[in-house]
Amino acid sequence: MSSALAAVPVVIKPKNAGGCTDAPVLRERGQREVFCGLTGIIWLHRKIQDAFFLVVGSRTCAHLIQSAAGVMIFAEPRFGTAIIDERDLAGMSDANDELDRVVAQLLARRPDIKLLFLVGSCPSEVIKLDLSRAAQRLAGVHAPKVRVLNYSGSGIETTFTQGEDACLASLVPTLPATAEKSLMVVGSLADVVEDQFRRLFTAIGIDDVQFLPPRRAHLLPKVGPNTQYLLAQPFIADTARALEARGATRLEAPFPLGVEGTTAWLAAAAREWNVPADKLETAISPARTRATQALARIKPQLDGKRIFFFPDSQLEIPLARFLHRELGMELLEVGTPFLHRQHLASELAWLPEGTQLSEGQHVENQLDRCRAAVPDLVVCGLGLANPLEAEGMTTKWAIELVFTPIQGFDQAADLAGLFARPLHRRSLLAA
Repeated sequence: MSSALAAVPVVIKPKNAGGCTDAPVLRERGQREVFCGLTGIIWLHRKIQDAFFLVVGSRTCAHLIQSAAGVMIFAEPRFGTAIIDERDLAGMSDANDELDRVVAQLLARRPDIKLLFLVGSCPSEVIKLDLSRAAQRLAGVHAPKVRVLNYSGSGIETTFTQGEDACLASLVPTLPATAEKSLMVVGSLADVVEDQFRRLFTAIGIDDVQFLPPRRAHLLPKVGPNTQYLLAQPFIADTARALEARGATRLEAPFPLGVEGTTAWLAAAAREWNVPADKLETAISPARTRATQALARIKPQLDGKRIFFFPDSQLEIPLARFLHRELGMELLEVGTPFLHRQHLASELAWLPEGTQLSEGQHVENQLDRCRAAVPDLVVCGLGLANPLEAEGMTTKWAIELVFTPIQGFDQAADLAGLFARPLHRRSLLAA
């Protein structure tokens, strides 16, 4: 750490000296209530604008992603399903020949496709269809016009945000090499958020900023031993490992949720680039002030309210930190599908000491604890929300927190509003 930044006024000191760095974690194994990794296609196909995601799966897979995306009958999105039917399962047709035929038809119809992902599913994995070899074969046929990669979106052992992790990890081996020093932001962000961050980095004095995933296939970021990267999402551990295998170094920081998280996230990059304290302060002060004022208007609706997180997206710990420290909410339990202590070190240090943390899921046990705690607000998946609402609880759909732009200063109040609105709705119904 440079001496100039050691005194930067925007570096946040933890309120709770002990935090949850070494806190015990309740590890649960049992019935789960989560979407599968195919769901990640819904935001990824919007982000990489010339990519296509071809799911090799069943009709159930097709219905899932179409329903999740709200696809109209006249829409032509950048995803589809190559359906494994009875002929494939009975061995009456060669699955690889059928896949080659479907891909050829797709690329003939959609010449705008530059990057094709073959996405594995539970059915394709059950019948042992080797999509890795299929991708290599198809890449040889359609290169250089189309790059073909593959990853697994199977829900057998994964949660829904891990679909993005698998997708980005498949991209890492294809990234161009570089020896130049650069900053890479890793994790899918809405275009408006990416633009905001790019402007802030430029104002700070960091011009060579790359984003993974890129908006277009030919804009892949470069990576090498002088690449520093910031995680924008907490659920991309495999991608981080792949980047580090290519020499990149992670900058330790909390995630850019809320004023504190975004400030510290930007400050981590500023320290690495030896940005003077006054320059960092000047660059971020206007946006930080607007966000602080906007949060102050929402805080009275959330201050003192008690919240319970079911494990769903891996965003739970950063969200809990934001809600407690900036909006005064009381954390009853913070459950997460997987707890990556290294990536969440800064977040854990900022949680109040004594916070109940749980990893994994046993739905019945967690429902019992939730009912006993009588929270004001429950963050959970769609499968649990309606039953809990029927019991009189107020819920927030966890999946909405992934689909909605929530990172950065300008989105801090929007993020707080996602939690305030269910409580406001409940108060109106009770009036």
